[in-house]
Amino acid sequence: MRTLRLYLVSSMKRIPIILIYSRLLLGLIVIGLSLLHVKHYPIMAFGILTLGLLTDVFDGIIARKLNISSQKLRRLDSTIDQIFFISIAIAAYFQCPEFFSANSAKLIILLSFEAITYVICFMKFKKEIATHSIGAKVWTLFLFATLVQLIFQCQSVLLFNLCFWIGLLTRLEIAAIIFTLKTWTNDVPTFYHAIQLRKGKEIKRNKLFNG
Repeated sequence: MRTLRLYLVSSMKRIPIILIYSRLLLGLIVIGLSLLHVKHYPIMAFGILTLGLLTDVFDGIIARKLNISSQKLRRLDSTIDQIFFISIAIAAYFQCPEFFSANSAKLIILLSFEAITYVICFMKFKKEIATHSIGAKVWTLFLFATLVQLIFQCQSVLLFNLCFWIGLLTRLEIAAIIFTLKTWTNDVPTFYHAIQLRKGKEIKRNKLFNG
C-alpha cells in the first residue's frame, strides 16, 4: 500500500511537465494538419488551440497544488508557450497567407517588441522571461480569440487590432518589469509589483494564476 501511494504521488508530480510538453506535440500536429489541408481543418485546429490553452492554465495550477512549482518549471512553461503559439501562427500562415501579407508591418512590429523583451531579459539576467504578468495573460486571451477568428474566416480586423495594441502595451510593461527588478523573478503580476519587489517588499500572488 505504501509503495502504491508513493507511485501515485510520483505520477501526479509528472502531470504538470506532461501538460507543458504536450503543447510541443500539439503545435507540431496543427502545423502538419495545415500542410496536409485536411478536411474539417478549422474545427480540428480550434480544438487543438483550445486544448493547448487549457494545458497552459492547468499545468501551473496543478504544480502549485502539488507544491512543485519552481523557477525551472515556470521558465520552461514560458518558453513552450511561445513555441506553441508560434506553431499555431505558422499553421495559420499556411492557410491564410493573404492575411499575413496584408498585416505584415504590424506583425513585424509586434514580433520585434516580443523579441526585444527577451533580449533585454537575457542581457540583464541571462535567463528568459517568466513574469507571467496579468497583462500578458489578458493578451493571451485576445491572441486566442484572434487566432480562432483567423482559423475559421482567414481574416480578422477588430480583434487583430486589439490584439496588436494590447500586445504592444503588455510587452512594454514586461520590459519595464525587467528593468525594475534587481534580480530575476518569476510570476510578477504587474509593474507595480515589480516596484514593490525592488523595494524589498513581499508581494501577494494569486494562488491559482501566479507561482
